[in-house]
Amino acid sequence: MANLKTDQAVGSYFASAKRAGSGELQIDIDIVSNNPVISGLLTSIGGLIAVLNEDRQIVSLNTSFLEMLGIQDGAKVLGLRPGEAVDCIHANEEPGGCGTSRYCSTCGAAIAIVTCLETAAAVERKCALTAFKNGKEVQLALQVRANPIRLNGKMYVLLFLQDITLQEQRAALERTFFHDINNMLSMMVQASELLVDENPSTLSSAIFDASLRLSNEVAMQKCLFEEEASFYTPIWHDCDAGQILQELRVFFASHKAGKGRFLQFPDSYQHLRIKTDGSSLFRVLLNMIVNALEATPEGGTVKVWVEEQEAPVFCVWNDAVIPQEVALRIFQRSFSTKGQAGRGIGTYSMKLFGEKILGGKVSFTSRSGEGTTFRFMHPATVVNSEDVDKQVEPVQ
Repeated sequence: MANLKTDQAVGSYFASAKRAGSGELQIDIDIVSNNPVISGLLTSIGGLIAVLNEDRQIVSLNTSFLEMLGIQDGAKVLGLRPGEAVDCIHANEEPGGCGTSRYCSTCGAAIAIVTCLETAAAVERKCALTAFKNGKEVQLALQVRANPIRLNGKMYVLLFLQDITLQEQRAALERTFFHDINNMLSMMVQASELLVDENPSTLSSAIFDASLRLSNEVAMQKCLFEEEASFYTPIWHDCDAGQILQELRVFFASHKAGKGRFLQFPDSYQHLRIKTDGSSLFRVLLNMIVNALEATPEGGTVKVWVEEQEAPVFCVWNDAVIPQEVALRIFQRSFSTKGQAGRGIGTYSMKLFGEKILGGKVSFTSRSGEGTTFRFMHPATVVNSEDVDKQVEPVQ
């Protein structure tokens, strides 16, 4: 058990400096350690868990917490407060220890614990922490949840800690990346637009179109990162469906997913005009085709066509059949049969851009002997159309 001061006169800038004496602390430790419910929680629930007494001192903790602290003997931690146990750089700035310095009034963990004790209600906060680890200062981010619990007429705090350092670092990097890249793209779009105005040519128009496409692509990637359609603003305009299909034909002519497979497009849909966001439609169809190509063995064929109903329906077919257990979760984010990190975005993005942004309907059918067909019903009427033939082209 840690040897700590119990001077009741020690001042504090935030929480009480009072600590239980050795005898009272031992009583708390015995009450908690002999409670079967608490023992079950500490051994069966994952994550970092500790039990605190009314003076915010640790009276029990689980193995995961000990492993995070890098110690084997739990007795060395008993009596310490959480900040002292994890070597917070502010834990020993004041004689009262953890919770009593000027910095503690902004500490998420300290606020959660104190509020929990005062209100007897569960409190959750995020805690940004600078601690000493292996002689160096490290930045940690913790999700802290303090739950009140009464044992033998005394109040205790069941403290759950989740290390979210990597998630917070990733989120910060993503925000910085999208902020900086959007600034650069804005300059590129403006400069290329000026180039078209002052020196109109096929090349300047191609540069302008490419910069716009890149800007839209970055906006859609941000939408996928944030998992919210509200982060992407579609640009609606009259669009030639045949031009989009032609762009996809060119795109997949050198795409690795199509190597050794045949990709069948309609010969022409130049008279099929719809009002849409071209970048979102391109993204939906691209993922439909990639999904079909990846499910098709070399030498197989993937077919792309448009059915002209009350609204145009873009279709992609391949000969494979989706197993029932996969079909049930095929549009779920991060679900993938590939077994690799970062997969499971393609079919999810079909739904996101096809339905939440374009307002259409994405669906599929998959049956033995018929293969699998993904369909995207676009919420737009056909302006004009002509029957067209289809042709087969090998993808190199």
